Amino acid sequence: MFRYIFKCEGNRPTRAAAVGPRSRGAVSLRNTVKPRGLDPSVAKSPAAVAPKRPVLSVSARKIKDNTADWHNLMMKWETLNNNGFTIANKIVNLKIGTQFKDNKLEIECDNIASDCGKLSPDYNEELEMFCAELLGTLENMAKIQLKMEKLCSATKGICDLETYHYENGDCLTPLFHTWPTTYFYEVSFKLTEMYKKELRLKQTIVQEIAHTADQDLMMVYLSSWLYQPYIENSNKLLLESMLLETGHRQV
Repeated sequence: MFRYIFKCEGNRPTRAAAVGPRSRGAVSLRNTVKPRGLDPSVAKSPAAVAPKRPVLSVSARKIKDNTADWHNLMMKWETLNNNGFTIANKIVNLKIGTQFKDNKLEIECDNIASDCGKLSPDYNEELEMFCAELLGTLENMAKIQLKMEKLCSATKGICDLETYHYENGDCLTPLFHTWPTTYFYEVSFKLTEMYKKELRLKQTIVQEIAHTADQDLMMVYLSSWLYQPYIENSNKLLLESMLLETGHRQV
């Protein structure tokens, strides 16, 4: 049994402590109540705080997506350009081989007049098949160039929107690091013009490469398709600059 010792404080008795054989396990009643809430002196663990990603504005997000689209379209263009060169090379080799056979037959035809009507016909199934493949490649490249123009128009719209928001004379804040919004449109416009001119050249090559008999001219068409004279070497630098500015490439 516990025995408590009471002492008086004024007119009110208070229980001071428990004594007796079992008093060793007794707990003071004054220490059982603890304040609620967190101790402000306890610092949060760094591992518990998740790093915050920068929140992009709608315009910045759209430009970042457009930059990724530019990269994908340019890579697809290069793939189609290589495929088109392979097909154009087959057309040129077939034309040169056919010309060589015709010249040989013309020499033999001088002595055998009855075989003159059996020369290779103008219509060639294999040549027509290659021309159809090259035309299909050109159509796919035209679709890519059209998408590039849409990206350029979208970037122009973003520039106009940013100008409208800051028409009161405030300084335009860069959407990412250092580039003003107008510079994204300038780069997009330069790239669009390059590919537009190159597409026109390729349309001419597709129309003429199978109908010309001049071997030198066929070689010019072939090299023009491969090296793309209207696409400047700066196109890759402009693309990489956009990727770096928008965060797709790490510094």
